[in-house]
Amino acid sequence: MENLIALLVAAPLLGAAVLLCGGRRLDAVGHWIGTLMSTASFVFGVILFADLLGKNAEHRTLIQHLWTWIPVESFQADVTFRLDQLSMTFVLLITGVGSLIHLYSVGYMEHDERRRRFFGYLNLFLAAMLLLVLADNYLLLYVGWEGVGLASYLLIGFWQHKPSAATAAKKAFLVNRVGDMGLSIAIMLMFATFGTFAFGPVLGHATDASEGKLTAIALMLLLAACGKSAQVPLQSWLGDAMEGPTPVSALIHAATMVTAGVYLIVRSGAIFNAAPDAQLVVTVVGAVTLLFGAIVGCAKDDIKKALAGSTMSQIGYMVLAAGLGPIGYVFAIMHLVTHGFFKAGLFLGAGSVMHGMNDEVDMRKYGGLRKYMPVTFITFGLGYLAIIGFPGLSGFFSKDKIIEAAFAKGGTEGWILGACALVGAAITAFYMTRVMLMTFFGEERWKNQPTRSPEAPSAEPAAEHQGEHAEPHPHESPKVMTIPMIVLAFGSVFAGFFFNLGDRFLHWLEPVTGHSEGDSPLSAATVTGATMVCLVIGVGIAYAMYGRRPVPSVAPRGSLLTRAARRDLLQDDFNHVVLVRGGEHLTRSLVYVDHTLVDGVVNGTAASVGGLSGRMRKLQNGFARSYAVSMFGGAAVLVAATLLMRAV
Repeated sequence: MENLIALLVAAPLLGAAVLLCGGRRLDAVGHWIGTLMSTASFVFGVILFADLLGKNAEHRTLIQHLWTWIPVESFQADVTFRLDQLSMTFVLLITGVGSLIHLYSVGYMEHDERRRRFFGYLNLFLAAMLLLVLADNYLLLYVGWEGVGLASYLLIGFWQHKPSAATAAKKAFLVNRVGDMGLSIAIMLMFATFGTFAFGPVLGHATDASEGKLTAIALMLLLAACGKSAQVPLQSWLGDAMEGPTPVSALIHAATMVTAGVYLIVRSGAIFNAAPDAQLVVTVVGAVTLLFGAIVGCAKDDIKKALAGSTMSQIGYMVLAAGLGPIGYVFAIMHLVTHGFFKAGLFLGAGSVMHGMNDEVDMRKYGGLRKYMPVTFITFGLGYLAIIGFPGLSGFFSKDKIIEAAFAKGGTEGWILGACALVGAAITAFYMTRVMLMTFFGEERWKNQPTRSPEAPSAEPAAEHQGEHAEPHPHESPKVMTIPMIVLAFGSVFAGFFFNLGDRFLHWLEPVTGHSEGDSPLSAATVTGATMVCLVIGVGIAYAMYGRRPVPSVAPRGSLLTRAARRDLLQDDFNHVVLVRGGEHLTRSLVYVDHTLVDGVVNGTAASVGGLSGRMRKLQNGFARSYAVSMFGGAAVLVAATLLMRAV
């Protein structure tokens, strides 16, 4: 079975190569080739999953060595894959949800003339992410890490004819380069400390290194995770990434890019466990981000950007859980998987709404869509209930476990983290209820109000788009789009219950991640009750503001916090003032120093040598009379000196 591991990566990689190099002759079937390659990888994953289930827990690690990549004395890098319970979980999520998004894209991108290339990029995205989670060493993981960054750049900027899309792609690429520097430095520190960067020796001997070195490595890994998973302070790219086609948003937020940071922290658990200071920083980053993203999501009228803030917040929950160590590793991954179902469903539902609304994204121009788009309404509604933690649905089981784990940390730290998680749950219920009410309930605000198409997929809009400024005619999406949404809705409803039944997910991951119950001052029932109170408060406030009152077509000015949240809590303003302008001032200072000091020394030295040479060259002019005068003058000086010495 080990030989099948490489096929997980090879299938989508082959699809990407064929679609990107095959030319226009494949335009008619390229989307089906991409979907087939993604589905083939999922089938291989299911076969390998069945094989792992048939083994004892201690034998559920499969290793496939392909070749030695870099053999340079002690610097040995192998192309080797590791398939264990953790990587298997990600394989099924990436290929399963990824294949559904491929199928959805067949309908969503139907009228885009560059659809073949789009599916090639999707396949490349899956291949890079699979390489990342299957790598058996950090250097090979880094290759997949960079591949994910490249694919996200290509997909976010896919409609590069839009300046906003091109800018968003560059922003995502550059912000992630900052995080990638953290991963590269961490790998260098690993090699300097352990003499290798393979998972086995590094994680197996982590406790042999000093706490200072491990803290440095862990903090660099956290920096990398902040970049890929859009955590504070490297979160600014995620909202702008919504400029890409909606299936890209679903893929980035549910199955690939933003989950990479959580995987990196959990996979490197042995390092973080031995570096408690770094673990504390991880929990702080997670707690701050879950509140940051939730507040941003409350103020967005763009349906995709509201969901982007939601993703930032939910990944913050996962990072918080990962920072709790063995108490939270399993629950971080459980929430990651359940989030993959309901967040993919929410994004695809948003795309379905846009499909029927001339690609309009402003929720203030929606309203009353539930009767025009019943399938989208039901599937989106189930995803909504799951993400707010409605009892019995997936989010209820996974997010509540994280809140319980936060309190189980114990001490003042546990109370603070638990309180942050509860407040985040209340805000989540508020902004997601706001999205539901503004989109599917209330008056039909789109009537007699032409819309514009900020996300027109091509120069020639789809047949149902009656022009860029025509009044929309809401309608249900075709089956090729609604079927993936229905499948994801089932996952949103039942996945959490299945994982929690008999602690199946805990027992599945525990051999890899370990698990500790912690010491919670609150019972599970108390935490659940507090979470339900927060849910009711959030839903109630949202209903009072958006369910019982008309939604104005133009957003009111709002409070200072609301205005700041609309500007992503001034993250771009901060980056511009501190980093951009700071960088400009630093550059000008360096140029001044270069011109005045460095160039002054160099040019001054050159001028001195030149001046001295110019004067000395007069002594060597080639005229015999000058030399005779010099000799006479020298002789006269010698005679005078001799006479003077004798006289004395």
